[in-house]
Amino acid sequence: MPDLPRVGIAVIGFGWMGQAHSRSYLRIPTLFPDRPAEPELVICADNVPARGEEAVRSFGFASSTVDPAEAIEHPDVDAVVVAAPNMLHEELCVAAARAGKHIFCEKPVGGTPEQTARIEKAAREAGVITGVGYNYRWAPLVLYARELIEQGTLGTITNYRGRFFSMYGSDPLGLLSWRFEHDGAGYGVSSDILSHSMDLATMLNGPITELVGLAETFIPERPRPKPGEGTHYDRGAPGDPTGPVTNEDYAGCLVRFANGSVGTFESSRAIVGPQSQMAFEIYGTRGSLSWNLETMNEMQIFLTGPGPGPGDGDGHDAGVRSGVRHDGYTTVYAGDRYPYHGAFVPGDANSIGYEDLKVIEDYEF
Repeated sequence: MPDLPRVGIAVIGFGWMGQAHSRSYLRIPTLFPDRPAEPELVICADNVPARGEEAVRSFGFASSTVDPAEAIEHPDVDAVVVAAPNMLHEELCVAAARAGKHIFCEKPVGGTPEQTARIEKAAREAGVITGVGYNYRWAPLVLYARELIEQGTLGTITNYRGRFFSMYGSDPLGLLSWRFEHDGAGYGVSSDILSHSMDLATMLNGPITELVGLAETFIPERPRPKPGEGTHYDRGAPGDPTGPVTNEDYAGCLVRFANGSVGTFESSRAIVGPQSQMAFEIYGTRGSLSWNLETMNEMQIFLTGPGPGPGDGDGHDAGVRSGVRHDGYTTVYAGDRYPYHGAFVPGDANSIGYEDLKVIEDYEF
């Protein structure tokens, strides 16, 4: 293979998500032999020096810094991955755009709608390539669902149901990380996880034109973390000093889509039971389908009546390929016949995982 052009990467924020992106860039050369460029981890910026040192020692970054501007302005950096707390996104993304660097920003792009609009304007005026961390849209079966909808296999879409229920905030002793504070995160569950659900909806079913909703906070106080320690998955102890939760635990809404279909969305981080239920159901006049992140390598498909569909010689799911339509739900398992799955594992029903979606996401960027 001839030498590929290099893309120098800076990662700002080396918590869980910054580390996930760094691992993804390391894995791209091992998974995608036809990649158009070679990613190179140039510099990591984090306000905790030990994290930057870990980035160099264990992830292979050439250097680290506590100054984000140094990472953005580094002459060997072509693209900046912003994985810092939400309310810092505007400052970092606008600086990257002005420096002419391509930008991948974790969601939400801005902590507020106004911040998001300013970031988009700066990136558009700079003419840089941008990406956002909605990694669930890259699940192979989600891509297959989009294909079914675009081909008209489900008929006319009438109803959409989206939800993201997670238990990460259900423990009252869960630490008061920046995700639970308006000054650090902006909105709460709306930005954090409901945004994933609505992103998939607009990808699969088009834009939303009307919306009415409500929000609630169920756990108003949480233990304070020590500076530089703890995430929203960590736990304090009874009697620890607490602080106020300043954004919402729950959000729900009714919507109307531009195509005339209607939908509902719910999201909660304080619910008990669902652990990471990022799920959708799509109903059409000729069929329906449903997918759930908790079982991301499975999808339920209901098709009824004759008509064109995937698999009529197109190499997709064997249960549909025959052209036979079954009046009932069928479980379809992910496999290398679906987009990107074969880059990770061959065959049918051999599972891929969460960070594999981050690799696809970074490869697409």
